Amino acid sequence: EMSDFQCPFCRRHALETFPELERDYVRTGKVRWVFVNLPLTQLHPNAAPAAEVSMCAARQGKFWEVHDLLFRNQSAWAPLKEPGAYFLTFADSAGMAKAALQQCLKARETVAEIEADANGAVRAGANSTPTFYIEGGLLAGAYPAAAFRQIFDSIYAERTRKK
Repeated sequence: EMSDFQCPFCRRHALETFPELERDYVRTGKVRWVFVNLPLTQLHPNAAPAAEVSMCAARQGKFWEVHDLLFRNQSAWAPLKEPGAYFLTFADSAGMAKAALQQCLKARETVAEIEADANGAVRAGANSTPTFYIEGGLLAGAYPAAAFRQIFDSIYAERTRKK
């Protein structure tokens, strides 16, 4: 999944579609899900800082907790001129060490990683978010779970078919 934390379509995917896919495919081991940061900063000025807080959270093993907080609270932080102070409130909510989060953000420790993610996404052909790279093909847009289910079930059936 190539995504932007400030993108409203990514938010819809994260809150409405992904929980079902995670339950039925990721947790069961049928699908390996990888989140790739693709902050579209020309449209979403707070997307890069949001990506930074998510990757700093990942260093504490709390990526998915902060991922969910970012999308659930998008309307609160997205319009802020400086969202940094708001992002620090996620430390308590996600059970992170606030000092470590602050240090990671202050030192901008994850910027190169986020840029590498974004560059890789563009090389793969993504030019909008959300975009999904599935078995060598791209699916661009916030599709309902049924669309993913059809694709995943087809791939899974082919891979597990007795030869």
